[in-house]
Amino acid sequence: MGEDIKLFGKWSFDVKVEDPGLERYINLTPKIIPKSCGRHAKYQFHKSKMNIVERLITHLMVPGHKSKKHVLTSGRVVGRWQTTYKIVEKAFDKIHEITGKNPLEVFVRAIENSAVREEIAAYQVGGIIVRKAVVTSPQRRVDLALRHIAQAAYRKAFGKKTNMVDALVDEIVGAYNNDASKSDSVRDKERIEKEAEGAR
Repeated sequence: MGEDIKLFGKWSFDVKVEDPGLERYINLTPKIIPKSCGRHAKYQFHKSKMNIVERLITHLMVPGHKSKKHVLTSGRVVGRWQTTYKIVEKAFDKIHEITGKNPLEVFVRAIENSAVREEIAAYQVGGIIVRKAVVTSPQRRVDLALRHIAQAAYRKAFGKKTNMVDALVDEIVGAYNNDASKSDSVRDKERIEKEAEGAR
């Protein structure tokens, strides 16, 4: 029965997660409309039970502000589920046109390519702050990848001629190709890992 269920009625969920560390945390449970109505919101780590496309939609609804001084606010996009749902649906159609592949597979590879493996933790020893490289947990890797993809797409569309659908397509396809020149999320990942390497 699950094999007949397709995302947006078009795309198969028959996608394999190639990164073994992320396999448990990228949920590809077949759903036509990826919406759980907040049933996992009460529990801290139950977000991994949400479909990965639903998690992308929720991140796009609140991409997050840029810098501590709120240089770029995302308040205008909060809570518009139907609008964001249509953006993701149109973006997946365009991804299929560009790559000729299942857009869900392209999206999963984009997450794998932009998932940070190592980052910096800062802690205080006496009167100084020490920065140390730490391995990022699998759940946080998925969280950060989704956040970076959503924020990068929002930055590309905010106050620009590019619309949100095209910005999201550019970001996901760039991350799928692991191209740091076209994908801000891959660039962020490389920057964070480089900093962590210097703090070892």
